[in-house]
Amino acid sequence: MPSAKEQRYGREREQNGEHDRQHNHKHDYKHDCWPGWSLSHQADDYELRLFVKELENSFGCDRPAGDATGTMPPYKPERAYTKSSISTSDSTAQLLKFDAEAAVAEAVEDEPADRKDWKPERKQWLAMISLSLVSFVVSLDATILVTALPEMSHSLRGSAAETFWTGTAYLLISAVFQPVIAAASACYGRQRLLVMSIVLFTFGTAFCAVAHDFAVMLIGRCVQGVGGGGVIAMTQVIFCDMVPLRQRPQYFSMVLASWSIGSIIGPVVGGAFVESASWRWCFYINFPFCFLGFFAALLFVDDVDVPLANHPRRMDWLGAFLFVGSTTSLLLGISWGGTQHPWASAATLAPILAGLLGVAGFVAWQWRAQPHSLLPVSLLRSASSAAAFFCALVNGLVLFTGLYYVPFYQMSVRGSSPVRAGIDLFPAVCLLVPGSVVVAILTSRLGHFRWAIWLGWSVTLVACGLFTVFDERTEKAVFALALAVFGVGNGMVLTSVNVATQAIANQTVAKKEDRAMAACMYGFMRSLGMPVGVAVHRADDAHVVDAQPEPGVNMIGEDVVEGRAREAQSRSHEVQRNTYSITGERTLVNNGEAHYAGAEPERAE
Repeated sequence: MPSAKEQRYGREREQNGEHDRQHNHKHDYKHDCWPGWSLSHQADDYELRLFVKELENSFGCDRPAGDATGTMPPYKPERAYTKSSISTSDSTAQLLKFDAEAAVAEAVEDEPADRKDWKPERKQWLAMISLSLVSFVVSLDATILVTALPEMSHSLRGSAAETFWTGTAYLLISAVFQPVIAAASACYGRQRLLVMSIVLFTFGTAFCAVAHDFAVMLIGRCVQGVGGGGVIAMTQVIFCDMVPLRQRPQYFSMVLASWSIGSIIGPVVGGAFVESASWRWCFYINFPFCFLGFFAALLFVDDVDVPLANHPRRMDWLGAFLFVGSTTSLLLGISWGGTQHPWASAATLAPILAGLLGVAGFVAWQWRAQPHSLLPVSLLRSASSAAAFFCALVNGLVLFTGLYYVPFYQMSVRGSSPVRAGIDLFPAVCLLVPGSVVVAILTSRLGHFRWAIWLGWSVTLVACGLFTVFDERTEKAVFALALAVFGVGNGMVLTSVNVATQAIANQTVAKKEDRAMAACMYGFMRSLGMPVGVAVHRADDAHVVDAQPEPGVNMIGEDVVEGRAREAQSRSHEVQRNTYSITGERTLVNNGEAHYAGAEPERAE
């Protein structure tokens, strides 16, 4: 006969079972929210069972309902706990493991598409094409003026410094605003920032197209730079939201290919416009792409929901101000050094030192401003991230140094026309894009990228070595071979470093929006290297000019001069001048005579 305590406990179980049946409670043994329930079935002590019951009630947990007689259903625990089998250290380890998994589960994005068999839907394909289109026009605008600047400088009666900053201002502003726009997209939405960037780029293009002096031209180029930087940043961020990491290199190669093609054919298109129409067509050509990109972004690019935690008030505005100000000051000093001012002058050192101090202050503020800092602090602590970002910086520097160096070498040393100088870049573009696409496919399938980084830099180093032996007697076959090697190496580096930055971010950064910022940092560092590369080219150009024995010495061969003179005489209009340098500081061919020009270009009457 059961004891009084057992009878009392049986009545309580029957009452609880009847209560559960009235409220249609359904239970699953595997989802009991109080793990002590299994322990209560193993205990023989009545007081322990009552204690467990009180804990269950206090935590709001339901107990399994009994049958019609109030009898509990049979229960078979997965593990029989005894007093000696429960270890405090083991339990703590399991609890810590559970907490870590829960934290990661909350932080990592919920991407059901993160599978090996992920394929883009129709709308996602259209979004990728739209992003590739706007990336193409932004990169085209970055280099299209390489062969058009001399004619534009003559038309607008600009000085050497004004001509130089027409090309550099766009690259500089484009670089420094990329992280700011990417961070703002986490507060205001991806699609809004992409559309805003396209609109700014279009307005800047309109300013440049109607400019009649360099003041308006520089304003337009700066506005273009903000919009172009936003397009580059949002392309990276949107791809991170849309495509899983495993498949991202394969599909992002579309954007990299578009960006590469636009960058390399820019000088060809610019030279063709100068010879057949007007330099203003270098800006008119942007409008159709801008309008198509604008409507495509509205129709095909989905906006992500902005979390309440990412309210605009949480935007790190002070960090954005420090970042833009310090990087701009640093790049200004680097651009001035050796060209407009000596490297040891106060005009050069002051902005460089101010920029370095600003960067140090920005980094310190990022630690203080977390978790709402402009850049993820975990990226700043990772040595792997620093190495990958440095590779992106050098990649942009090397690529744009080559893109600016080769056309000027062709026009100045070999006497090529602007169109011919641009066409000579085709060996690079013909192999840069395939190299980038092949590496993207291999890294997606193999899951490794370090081999591509090492091989890409090795090939690029060989190409840069070949560039150093160029002179007026270099064979065309050697020239084409060097450009082909240059294209293959840079194509491999473009894709592999991009994959590396995003893979490292997936290991070091938990939040989804921070991973997107890490991807944007790749584009920023690559864009940061571009104006530095142009400044290096210009400083080296000025150094070579200063090294000439006397101003009157002809800097190009007599055969080149005669060839250019015959070409000028064959034209229907009189050639007033043909300046090949971006600064307008080098060789003038006027009436078939070559002169050295160390001063500003002569102004048209």
